Amino acid sequence: MIPINLPKIGEEEVEAVIKVLRSGVLSQGLGAGPTVTQFEKKFAEFAGVKHAIAVNTGTAALHSAIIAAGVKQGDEVILPSFTFVATAEAVVIAGGKPVFTDINPETYNISPAEIKKNIAKKTKAIIPVDLYGLSAEIKPISEIATKHDLAVVEDAAQAHGATYNGKPAGVFADAACWSLYASKNMTTGEGGVITTDSDETAEALRLIRTHGEKAKYASLMLGYNYRMSEIQAAIGLVQLEKLPSFVAKRRENAKRLTRLLAKIERLQLPEETKDQQHSWYLYTVRLKNATENERNKIVEELRRKSIGAEVYYIQPVHLMPYYHENFGGRRLSETEKAAKQVFSLPIHQGVTGAQVDYIGKTLLGLL
Repeated sequence: MIPINLPKIGEEEVEAVIKVLRSGVLSQGLGAGPTVTQFEKKFAEFAGVKHAIAVNTGTAALHSAIIAAGVKQGDEVILPSFTFVATAEAVVIAGGKPVFTDINPETYNISPAEIKKNIAKKTKAIIPVDLYGLSAEIKPISEIATKHDLAVVEDAAQAHGATYNGKPAGVFADAACWSLYASKNMTTGEGGVITTDSDETAEALRLIRTHGEKAKYASLMLGYNYRMSEIQAAIGLVQLEKLPSFVAKRRENAKRLTRLLAKIERLQLPEETKDQQHSWYLYTVRLKNATENERNKIVEELRRKSIGAEVYYIQPVHLMPYYHENFGGRRLSETEKAAKQVFSLPIHQGVTGAQVDYIGKTLLGLL
């Protein structure tokens, strides 16, 4: 089976972990051990911002950033439903109300026009998601936010290597949240990072991740145990060095697969724009005018032929039982349509050119 994603771990990561184990420093009470601090410095440079705050998961990154943005009980947060549940989950944990908003059917990212329709008196923040690794339309979203005095927390969990207007994803948001889960373009196994140019936000985030403490036994605010370990950071430092080559290989595979599939009119292929360059976390195609059953049959056939095709977000968050019962009651036509027609194909750095050709030719044979 050619898996949809596969972490690429080498001897360098193994040696980095052994070095930390031998040092005896596995974590630090305030979350700023030497390896974590070094990783934060390097990640901030990669992200093109002043601050990077490392935490233990991408969900912790989202929750922390939402709290730092001032979201409190009853505040509304505009976000897409076509995303992993953690985006909405973090809002609810913070006491906020997710306001699910429809997408642009070409990019699958939240639509700025739909955002405008959902702004209300209780709106506190907007969470655009860089879905599949393509940056959201962050400049028009930021303009909307500025006009209405809203925070922008970018969910960049899938965007390692993506750019917007020639700059790294996340630069134009008040804060950006990154996942380092095992499937991502780079990984620490589990882990997350929040990036920001705001000194005030960074200070709040450092308190939030470690029980609200700036000094031991002196909590200044309600906080959590969201620290990243020294072992995670050691892996992250090595993976960050490898990230450009990982993204380059994904890009090469994406271009190769696009050349193979471009002749099929039934498929809507992923595209980049001059302003939005993809991280190619996932190569997601759409079977135009298809029923959910038709799409599912193709995915099943691909799997039978050892191609790990996957359907991501088959049930949008606003239709999941908990969220539908507590925050539902709205129709998101483009979101619901896309969930029935899209599927993703393997193009990660472990996929060879020959495997890309096999994936493309196999899919062509099914259409």
